[in-house]
Amino acid sequence: MHARSLLRLAFLLLPLVLVVSAAVAEPATHAAPPPASPEIPAEPDAVSQTPAATPAATPAAKPDDVKNKYLRLQRDERGRPTAMEIAIVRYQADKKKQATVVDLIGAVHVADPDYFARLNREFTDYEAVLYELVATEGTRPLQGQKVKSGNPVSSLQTGLTRVLDLQFQLDGIDYQAENMVHADMSPEEFAQSMRDRGESVVSIFFRMMAYSMMQQAGESGRSNDMEMLMALLNKDRSLALKRAMAKQFEDLGGVMLAIDGPDGSTLISERNKKALEVLDRELKAGKKKVAIFYGAGHLPDMAKRLENDFNMKPTGTRWLTAWNMADPAK
Repeated sequence: MHARSLLRLAFLLLPLVLVVSAAVAEPATHAAPPPASPEIPAEPDAVSQTPAATPAATPAAKPDDVKNKYLRLQRDERGRPTAMEIAIVRYQADKKKQATVVDLIGAVHVADPDYFARLNREFTDYEAVLYELVATEGTRPLQGQKVKSGNPVSSLQTGLTRVLDLQFQLDGIDYQAENMVHADMSPEEFAQSMRDRGESVVSIFFRMMAYSMMQQAGESGRSNDMEMLMALLNKDRSLALKRAMAKQFEDLGGVMLAIDGPDGSTLISERNKKALEVLDRELKAGKKKVAIFYGAGHLPDMAKRLENDFNMKPTGTRWLTAWNMADPAK
């Protein structure tokens, strides 16, 4: 394969690694069911806490934005990315059940430490936080817990933390908090679902390859390739690489379609079904304020399921800065 094609494919796989896949963790401790947590005010939006990277306030999102947009870039006057932001989208039921709130909280699995610290504070505002992790049911990873060495996605995620000067999600999120609830497949369920669907890592690879070849056909593909190469030579390599990589997320919808395909996939749709089974259980147990903390690439499909299966509607959005890419202060 041509070297440019390999480079392009490597960068195209970033959304799969950073906003879809979750590591497979070694078994950890289990905790008792979480007690209801008191209502506390949400913190000011993180967007306003990064003056150099983002505007002072985020305007209220229109319905279409709330439903369809879960990741966005902020840019400076030269068009360079200065922040990658991830949405928290609120869903509520009809008027009779207005007190029930489900927030979709997008995740980037490799991000700024401040982003994960902010999420830990946000999570205290919920009775239950449903999280993704392909692991034995009920697994609660310890912060900094080592993932299985044979997992190539996890190895790539941890490798990116060094290259980009970022933090890995399992190092930053406190999964031992009492309101954290595992809401994902076990490795056995994941493998069985892939077999039932006739899926494999190879089939996903070829879907991404086909999409990569389509993207390379235009001038934008050649321009992106050059930017990636130049970033490797930049004196501030981590910042330059983050800016180059962040642009790959602007076509997140196209990448997710390439991964999920017209009939869904184990990686996205089947895991989402599992998460919403857990959501249904938590709501039936009386929880009124629940968060679903999943990779941002999962959220479009989850939003449809909340609307169709739970009769919920989006009522608002907030944005948190996951990657601060502003120029360093001089």
